[in-house]
Amino acid sequence: MTAQFPAVLPTYNRIPLAFRRGEGAWLIEENGARYLDFTSGIAVNALGHAHPALVQALSEQANALWHVSNLYEIPAQAKLADALVEHTFADTAFFTNSGTEAAELAIKMVRKYWFEKAANRPTILTFEGAFHGRSTGAIAAAGSEKMTKGFGPLMPGFKVLPWGDHDALRAALDDTVAAVMIEPVQGEGGIRLLPDQCLKGLRELCNQTGALLVLDEVQCGMGRTGRLFAHEWAGVTPDIMMVAKGIGGGFPLGAVLATANAASGMTAGTHGSTYGGNPLACAVGGKVVEIITADGFLDGVRHKAGFLRQRLEALVSAHPDIFEAVRGTGLMLGLKCRCPNLDLVKAAQAQFLLTVPAADNVVRLLPPLTITEDEISEAVARLDLAASSLS
Repeated sequence: MTAQFPAVLPTYNRIPLAFRRGEGAWLIEENGARYLDFTSGIAVNALGHAHPALVQALSEQANALWHVSNLYEIPAQAKLADALVEHTFADTAFFTNSGTEAAELAIKMVRKYWFEKAANRPTILTFEGAFHGRSTGAIAAAGSEKMTKGFGPLMPGFKVLPWGDHDALRAALDDTVAAVMIEPVQGEGGIRLLPDQCLKGLRELCNQTGALLVLDEVQCGMGRTGRLFAHEWAGVTPDIMMVAKGIGGGFPLGAVLATANAASGMTAGTHGSTYGGNPLACAVGGKVVEIITADGFLDGVRHKAGFLRQRLEALVSAHPDIFEAVRGTGLMLGLKCRCPNLDLVKAAQAQFLLTVPAADNVVRLLPPLTITEDEISEAVARLDLAASSLS
């Protein structure tokens, strides 16, 4: 190893905390300190840490079969696909290991769809502030200078529009556009919610022009907003949807869901994955979907989300010098800060509360969907102490 260069590639500015165990909404550091986790691995640990049902599903599958190639039938994969088709708009699913991989397939699916139609529709419209992953295709889609600098030449064919500019969208969405790709709630972009009416209008514009609607629900899906997927609030459906993070409850798993029409070009040999849809991942993912879609679970998420929102609104009112507003929906909320958001993240950490920053000077709050009201109250009390320390 070259002297002074770390063995782990230094692409993260890591916080000097090392956790050895997790219990529900709590992380326990090596020295025994307990932190209330309002990051959930950035919306990954949807059912908290070490959920007993997920531990059991993983253990049972691990004792039977870890990996088998997609050259063969994988019963756990088929079962999970059937569950997702049952509970969503989709006719079919392809399993990946991450949201970035899901984004790559979604892009390929769009391109192949129009290739098969022999149509010259090269452009995919995306939006400022978006985050679709860190592959070369995903960073080209987002178009952020911060992510793309130094990695050119980038994949062509993307046009990035201003967030919330309806006139720009209408002007750009013509018969040369292959698809529109958008997050119903931007996560990395600062917990920016696309209003239901805007999503309905976008669906109508896509219908009028024939463009495919691709939704990125990697962060906002799997119950995070109080519905299984965020677009359900608007009463519309996409043609293609990217899923990851919460679907595996902490185990690496992603998926692309699609209608039969949108997926029609993806025939044998057009895509593949060595690990995607492996028995271990699908056993866990199947249990996650079973729990989240069970009667009453999402009702509980919505109730807790309302309770958290109410407490946060009071917190913002109590500290107008620190906070500007509460953003988001469900258990995907953000505090728009007046102070530097990293200052609040550090102050909360000093109170043994973990949060995560986002763009536009926002601090994200992404507790597990299994959070209790007592834990919510405790988290807001710690945020109150953090804010007071900054005043």
